[in-house]
Amino acid sequence: MTSPDVEAERMEATNLFYRDPALYDAIQSDSGSAEACQALIERHRPDATTLVDFGCGTGRDLEILAKRFDCVGVDLQTGLVDYAHRVRSGLDIRAGDMRTVRLQQRMDAVTCLGNSLAYLHDNDEISQAFATFAAHARPGALLVLCSPVAPIIRPEPISAVVETPDGPARVAIGYEWDLRTQINTMHRRWVLASGSDAQDEIRRRVLFPRELERYASAAGFEIVDMVDGSGGTGLSGPTAYTVARYTR
Repeated sequence: MTSPDVEAERMEATNLFYRDPALYDAIQSDSGSAEACQALIERHRPDATTLVDFGCGTGRDLEILAKRFDCVGVDLQTGLVDYAHRVRSGLDIRAGDMRTVRLQQRMDAVTCLGNSLAYLHDNDEISQAFATFAAHARPGALLVLCSPVAPIIRPEPISAVVETPDGPARVAIGYEWDLRTQINTMHRRWVLASGSDAQDEIRRRVLFPRELERYASAAGFEIVDMVDGSGGTGLSGPTAYTVARYTR
């Protein structure tokens, strides 16, 4: 297992959002992930009052969830945690590695949103993350994940204009899929509002639905729901919300 510091530095070097948390916040501001997560908790554990979110980033989703739950957030990237402390000082957000962190608290809901689980590529590290989820779950607690369940495969890059705090930026996005490792790599080429160029490369592990069931079961969770990330019925990918109940 790579050390938390080395892993954090590698991820920051390859992801523009981790180097510019304000940009991350602005572009992801309308993701709807927190609302979808809360709706799933209300459906399956309406009496939940406490929540821990692993991979909380800048605390954008946690800020929404904290209106309903007593929340703690954890993220590996100290730059994102520091930013969250500045702009969302009322939230309890801590630096930590979801593979190993232990808060000595058990919650009614455990969440891992924003594809955070997908940044763990090794099978053993994924098992360690699920052990962390279990270590923070009360009996009957809900686990809610948002993660890739199918690869994005496009023959040609797509281009878009996105609004940033400094003005509009252009981005071209392409994808690669490695079936052997189940790594879906996203390549982004940016022309920022300042006119400067930037590139990043985001590698995410795809866990297919039956794999998620296996990891969850091994850690003491039973799958109770799996819904498409787009909000539609059934599973079409590429992302899904997985809901599991802790049974130990």
